[in-house]
Amino acid sequence: MAALRSGKLTEAKPKTSVREVCERWLGEARGGIVRARNGSEYKPGTVVAYEQELRLRVYSDLGTAPFYRLRRRHVQEHVDRLVARGCSPATIGKTIAALGVVYSRAIQLDDLDLSPTTGVRLPTVRNGRERFATPAEAALLLAAVPERDRGIWATAMYAGLRRGEIAALRWADVDLKAGTLEVTRSWHPQHGYGETKSRNRRRVPIIAELREHLAAARLRQGLGGELCFAEPDARPFRADTFQQRADDAWTAAGLTRLTLHDCRHTFASLAIAAGVNAKALSTYLGHSTVAITLDRYGHLMPGNEAEAAGLLDAYLRDSCATVGA
Repeated sequence: MAALRSGKLTEAKPKTSVREVCERWLGEARGGIVRARNGSEYKPGTVVAYEQELRLRVYSDLGTAPFYRLRRRHVQEHVDRLVARGCSPATIGKTIAALGVVYSRAIQLDDLDLSPTTGVRLPTVRNGRERFATPAEAALLLAAVPERDRGIWATAMYAGLRRGEIAALRWADVDLKAGTLEVTRSWHPQHGYGETKSRNRRRVPIIAELREHLAAARLRQGLGGELCFAEPDARPFRADTFQQRADDAWTAAGLTRLTLHDCRHTFASLAIAAGVNAKALSTYLGHSTVAITLDRYGHLMPGNEAEAAGLLDAYLRDSCATVGA
């Protein structure tokens, strides 16, 4: 009633359903009208992901509810229903995040003062241990896949690129002489070429093991062709058939399968074991902050407790010696 009297809530607004407002937001996001928090346009893949979350897990229960009358208890009850249905904590988190960005837009337009998604208690996401290959296992896995696919798997294992970034990689981005490759774009099967995730362009070092596979891929392809790894029709490689070829080869060799994202974890684990510092690794992986790298891979960093204790002991010894002097 106070909101009605102050003009922050009109009589017409409560009649608008959650689905109607969400669909309008999706249309404006596709058109570049609604922007992300940093002011940039939403990537097409991000809009598709939000649309999927809303369609699969919001519209069925909350789609007809009045958007401007939805309260935190309604969202909390919806979360509880998703938990009862067996949805994973990560899935529930993405669902509420999708609903939350729509309500953030309403707050930005002064249609609401508070999002009903604020303060909702979500189930805890338990960080599991990612699948990654040891150096010896990585070599065996690479040797088992078809020769034409080894460059792709090697780029994922030894450079940590995402699947879309590998698909968009051009020979112009690869400098074998300088030993670096530039990650400047990504590929989405539905939307074509676009920015990398979080728009983090970066330069990644080419290690000797990767250089060998990239050079072999270049020789097989010849001087023609822009993409490093393309189908016969010059389009980026198809992830489904590519993964299936590898799975068949690994099954025949008695090896445990790996996905391209697992290869990204493999790169991180190898870099950490080799002593690459967290900040540099964060840059190579294209993480928006080093905190993401530490949260995800901190458990792989060996000896940090002993190293910290040694540093503190040395500091205290030096400090006490200075005071005694």
